[in-house]
Amino acid sequence: MSDFSIFDGHNDLLSCLWAEKSFSGEAFFRGRDGDLDLAKCRAGGFAGGFFAVWVGGEPGTGPDPMATYREFPAIDPARAERQTLEQIAILLRMQRARPDAIRLCRTVAEIASARAAGAIAAILHIEGVEGIAENLDALHVFYAAGLRSLGPVWSRPNIFGHGVPFNFPASPDTGPGLTEAGIRLVQECDALGVLLDLSHLNEAGFWDVARVSAKPLVATHSNAHAVTASTRNLTDKQLAAIKASGGLVGLNFGCAFLRPDGIKNPATGPEDMLRHLDHLLARLGEDGVALGSDFDGTMIPSFISDASGLPKLTAALEASYGASLTERLTWGNWQGLLARVIG
Repeated sequence: MSDFSIFDGHNDLLSCLWAEKSFSGEAFFRGRDGDLDLAKCRAGGFAGGFFAVWVGGEPGTGPDPMATYREFPAIDPARAERQTLEQIAILLRMQRARPDAIRLCRTVAEIASARAAGAIAAILHIEGVEGIAENLDALHVFYAAGLRSLGPVWSRPNIFGHGVPFNFPASPDTGPGLTEAGIRLVQECDALGVLLDLSHLNEAGFWDVARVSAKPLVATHSNAHAVTASTRNLTDKQLAAIKASGGLVGLNFGCAFLRPDGIKNPATGPEDMLRHLDHLLARLGEDGVALGSDFDGTMIPSFISDASGLPKLTAALEASYGASLTERLTWGNWQGLLARVIG
């Protein structure tokens, strides 16, 4: 394994395994074409992170994935609930089959235990909770199954709020905020100790969470709007609120969210990532920044390519920031934040 142990704020492995019909997760262990599999994680020092459940739209209903402006319609809640359960079951089966390789973790102590045993530590996350009804019964069931993090919306509307469409250059202030059901969801997540991810919320929804939640504000996989003016990135005003709450932002590796020109181009270098990190560190402090790759969910810079290429990024981080801050960016800051939110 790489000398650096990396804890990452976001990946879409589970939804990819579901789409690949690897319902046991076996493809992760034997090798697959995507960004994450066991061999690539071992080679890159990927020791854990947030494993997202995400339900895609109906076939043929989405915009051109290379278009600058992309707005997605709402999806069927019944289908979302079914596929959410199926993707959670994939992670549970993976743990049962290979607890030496991957473990579902509910606490920071369990993350530490998995790391000591050489197993990947997985925090269960749901990205866009269309599979949870307004009564929030499913939230409690998913929490009992191990859920410890969720994003109320993906980049589309649901009963809880409004996701920010993908656009560049544009403001994240794209529409109304949370619904009454969304406010109740925030309050219930606070009570349970479920982290609220703000990455796909529009700006009005962000400020609603900031007003209602007593927990640190967290964007698991977002970047700086001042550097790349994508709707998916955070303004300096939002970053100031995250800092004031003791929160954290995980750097998204998506090329279109890193490059100043906002173009999906894999010829995106470490200098583009460092430009965002410099901005985030200046506004959030050294405890408020970490990594949130979005592996298996976005176009990754070609110099990294997949999880096995993470040592190239950590080398760039160490050259710019030194070993101590690099360790905080790649591991320690997520552990400190999670200790304050999920325990």
